[in-house]
This record gives sequence, C-alpha cells and structure tokens, in this order.
Amino acid sequence: MQNDPVPAEQDMTVWDILERSARRAPDAPAIDFLGARLTYRAVWRQAERAAAGLLDQGVRKGDRVALCLPNTPYSVIMFFAILRIGAVVVNVNPLYADDEMRRIFANSGARMVVTADVRMIFDHVRHGAGDTGVEKIVICPIDQALPKLKAALYRVAKRHDIVPRCAGPRHVYYGTLIESRTVLPRVPIDPARDVAVLQYTGGTTGLPKGAMLSHRNIVANAIQIDHHLGGQLPTPQRFLGVLPLFHVFALQAVMMLPILRGEAIYLQPRFDAGAVLKCLRRARITALPAVPSILTALLKENTVRREDFASLRLVCSGGAPLPPALRARFEHFTGSSVIEGYGLSETSPVLTLTPIGAPRDGSCGTVLEGTTLQIRDPEDSSRVLPQGMAGEVCVRGPQVMLGYWPSEETADPLTEDGFLRTGDVGYLDRDGYLFLVDRLKDMIICGGYKIYPRTVEDALYLHPAVSEVIVIGVPDAYWGQVPVAYVALKPGAQVDEGALLAHLERHLSKIERPREILFRPTLPRTMIGKLSKKDLIRQEGLEASLSASRGPA
Repeated sequence: MQNDPVPAEQDMTVWDILERSARRAPDAPAIDFLGARLTYRAVWRQAERAAAGLLDQGVRKGDRVALCLPNTPYSVIMFFAILRIGAVVVNVNPLYADDEMRRIFANSGARMVVTADVRMIFDHVRHGAGDTGVEKIVICPIDQALPKLKAALYRVAKRHDIVPRCAGPRHVYYGTLIESRTVLPRVPIDPARDVAVLQYTGGTTGLPKGAMLSHRNIVANAIQIDHHLGGQLPTPQRFLGVLPLFHVFALQAVMMLPILRGEAIYLQPRFDAGAVLKCLRRARITALPAVPSILTALLKENTVRREDFASLRLVCSGGAPLPPALRARFEHFTGSSVIEGYGLSETSPVLTLTPIGAPRDGSCGTVLEGTTLQIRDPEDSSRVLPQGMAGEVCVRGPQVMLGYWPSEETADPLTEDGFLRTGDVGYLDRDGYLFLVDRLKDMIICGGYKIYPRTVEDALYLHPAVSEVIVIGVPDAYWGQVPVAYVALKPGAQVDEGALLAHLERHLSKIERPREILFRPTLPRTMIGKLSKKDLIRQEGLEASLSASRGPA
C-alpha cells in the first residue's frame, strides 16, 4: 500500500514549526497549564532565551540533552530550545528507576539533564546521572509554572516533595537560562540528516536503543497526520495534553500537531480522571489524544456526565490495541469520533490512522501520505505477500528513523531496499485497512507503555533467592495487558511476593513491576535447556486469553 507524498514543507526544522506559528499568530493561546497561560509569542521568546542559556552552559550542535519532566510548559519550551541550537533531545520517562536512567544517560552520552524540582523525580535523576557523562542538571521549579494562587498553595501542600534549592556548579536553574542575553546564531541544520530526538525503545531485541529521529522525520509525520485528518479537523482546536510528552505518541499528537496548526494545548501533569473531566468542561476541549485505558477510566469515573464531552469532536487512540467495543461505547456516550493509530518509536511514530467516520472493527486504519506499507514474508523479507495474507509489516517513508544510536548490540532493522521491519504481523484488506494479528517482538503493552519482559526478568535475577524467571503479559480489562512473573527459587531459599516486589522498587518503574509474582518449583525448558515461555503459557492454560489480547504495538 502506497500513498501520495507529503508537501515540501517537511524540509523545515522542528524549530521552524514553532517559529512559523508564533509569527503567524503571536497572541494566539499556545499552552494552558492548570490555568497559567502562554501565548505563542511567549513560548517562542522563552525558548529562544533558554536556547541562549544552553549555549552559555556549553551545549553545542550535536550534544545530547535529556528531558526528564512531567507535562509542564518547561517540557515544550526546553524541547524547542534544545533543537534551536542543533542539540539533540533525549526523552526520558521521569518515573524510571535509577538504573534505567543511568543506562539511557550513559548510552546517549547526555551532557545535560533537564528535570523538575520534584523529589521523587530529581533523586532518581541525580542518582542515575552519577558517574555518567552528565555535566549539568537543569532544575525547573514547578511552582513557577503555576498561576500565583495555585503556586502558593502548591508550596504549602507539597513542601516535603519539593527539592531544597541546590548549590554547586553542576546545578543550573531554569531562571538562570532565560536570563541569558547571548545573541543566538542561526545554527545550520540539515533536516534530513541531523538528529532531533533520541527516542529510546526496545527495538527488535528488548534492549534499550535510541531511535534516531531527524528533524524531517518529526516534521513530516506531523504534516502527514494533519493531512490525513484533512478538513475534518477544522481550526481552531483545543487539545488536551494528558499523555506524557516523553512518549513519542504524545510528542506528535499532543505537541507537534497542535503547534503545527497554531492551536492551544491544555497540559495536565498526570492523568487523573476527575481532573480531565473538569478540564474538558472548563476549557471546552475539542481534541483528546489518549490510550485505551484513559478512555476506560473516563467512562468509569463516578462523576462522568455526557455533558462533559459536549465540545469534544475527536479522540485519537494509540499506544495499544483499541477494543472495538470500547470505541463503540465511548462514541455512543460522548458523541465524538474515535480514531485509532498505529506506529512505532522508530517511525516518529504514526504509520496508519483510521479515517474519521470510517472505522473498521479490528483495524488500525489506512497508511499515511508519503508512506509505503507492505506485508512481507517474515522468513524472507524480500518477498511481498498478496493482499489479505498475514505477514510482517514493513514500511518506508519520511517518518522512518535514520537508524539506532550506535551500539555494539544494535542490529540494522532496515531491509536492503530501505524498508523498516516492524516486527508486527498483520494484513491489508482490499481497501487498504491494516489489521494487526500478532507481534514478533516479545513485549507487553500496558496502558500504552511498552514493557520488555527481559528488563523485568533481569531485575528479578538480581535478588539472591531467585533461580529462574519467566515474565509474560496477561490480559487486563483496564490496562490491556499487565506483566506477571513466574519465579523458581534457589534450593533452600525463602522469600515471599512482598519481598520481591519491594526489591523491584529499586530497579523498575511502577508500571513495569509485575502485578503478580507466582512461585513454581521449576519452570519449563526446551530440549536444549532454554527456559520456555511457550510451554509455560500452555501449562498455565493461557493460550486463548493471550491470543485474544494481541494487537498493535
């Protein structure tokens, strides 16, 4: 399946997108953060000053700067400031444990980390940075991003959660960056070749890798999404930004798409169903990027009313399979359209989207403009399979990454003719709708987040009582899938589930920790002695339920 190319404006840099919208409508609302509002002119100017401050701190073109922030105006401003001087954004989940942050900081070669003055985030950043190449930590005070009254209340209510002011040459405050009066040079950036973002993903092996997304990748994908929606999403729209911006889906749907269109983003620091419903009513939100678990939670909220969604026109679901029954239930209750997308970190991320008003149960839509999608034989990636036959989804287009960040363990996922092997199995119907039926990758998708069983298994193996571990994803009505660990202990060892879960708190983020740890005397192995996940699934009688839970990555 091939679609028409996207326009030449894909050759703009990511910074150009912000600058263009700010010049077109400088007084238009850009960000609303819990009532604190910034216009496009204000975001543009703060990003320029922050970029100058980064230059003062020694950041230069090609340097990697990690962003480890909850959703705040800082997330948007610093993203564009880094790219303004040709540096590279490294997106980091602020809920990661020390070890996970350390791996990403070390692998990316990040010289600087931008984070918040929230103790539970800052402490992990400080420990994770440790003896890596991180030279500076930029601290963004949350209270300074809030309206005055809310800021005062926040300082009182959260006083124990706020990091005391840090001294020393390693710590730089956001206020210092934007005080810079350095004159910014126009840094030459090649949109097609220069990396804008390192988006970490497990790739095809489950080991963390940085997908190198160029300026063209990111800009082209935003334009592709906008063109796919066409005139059915008229301006102006008000986007609700509850998905975390470090996630590649949110990077496009919550940030890049609205800024491309010059529209307002209503940022929420975290998902809370009650707070989202209040924001929907207060701001008259029209567009909601979400994952299926968010839609489920909104419908289950005790205070939910149909009137809460009166202004909502479009919901874009991604990150995990969208059950047709959930889509139908949400559309019926709210009166809004729900579309579904499919993509990967390696594709910036969107490859397909459901046409508005034309869903097909079980399908994640049709291919975006400028993208070629083929179904190929998993055993022979050069052989394209006929329409209707299931095989590996392979794609080529302007949103496909440059490659993985250099690593000795990094395999090239591109075919000889330039197609990305996604590792997902699917088929195309006669009208070009993509249906995903399986995954080659060994991953668990929990509420839109990818969890790699090997990461969980490695953390459990660090406990001295653990002999063998197999982690699988099991169906869950809310999250889609959740990880469950099967553990065999060393002879004579004694440990309970609570102790193992406490052990994992030091090594894994909350979302990655198993929802249950089940103990078995032994775990099944293959004839050559390898642990057998397939045999475990069969022994536990999970074949049918696991098959039903499979869907898009």
